[in-house]
Amino acid sequence: MLAVQSEVCVHIEFFLEEPSAEETLKVILPKILSNEVTFDFLVFEGKNDLLNNLSARLNGYRWIPDNWRIIVLIDKDREDCRELKAKLERAAQAANFVTKSSATPNDNFQVVNRLAIEELEAWFFGDIDALHAAYPRVSINLQYQARYRNPDAITGGTSEALEHLLVEGNYYRDRLPKVEVAQNIAPHMKPDRNRSKSFQVFVEGIKACVGKELLA
Repeated sequence: MLAVQSEVCVHIEFFLEEPSAEETLKVILPKILSNEVTFDFLVFEGKNDLLNNLSARLNGYRWIPDNWRIIVLIDKDREDCRELKAKLERAAQAANFVTKSSATPNDNFQVVNRLAIEELEAWFFGDIDALHAAYPRVSINLQYQARYRNPDAITGGTSEALEHLLVEGNYYRDRLPKVEVAQNIAPHMKPDRNRSKSFQVFVEGIKACVGKELLA
């Protein structure tokens, strides 16, 4: 656990389902947040591990100071958005946390629950320039093709779609090495140009945690 110094304005703990999300956020968060914001990651062993252990983990954070926030990020996959979000909300409320979604205008929230729709890879499709920079044999014009026009609605799954493109481009033989792919693409990503709606909602949640004065 990262030790937070007294001069730190805000600290954010990210609860993530997989290492590739950590690798992505380690690179893009400094593009969003000022140096006065610190952050750390709790990475689970997949989506089921996160869901099954979220309540217990949140209970262990009841002591957090006023300047800490928790952001839970999970892939939607093929689940119903509202049902999945409701699971996250119930876990936070069971630990007596106020979430951003449940807070009234006069409440201070501690937890933000966010979904990557339908998977983290949609965020990579949301920034084709970054994807092309990391893997030049992927067409820079991909975003104009009907299948990829909406990064959050790619049929057949975004992870599968990205795997197909990178195997077709002879970057990999078969399975997509998710951590390596995240490490390659994330340095080229620019948050403001990302076309993924779920990515922009995620960024809005981060900004709500810190306020305008603590943005990069």
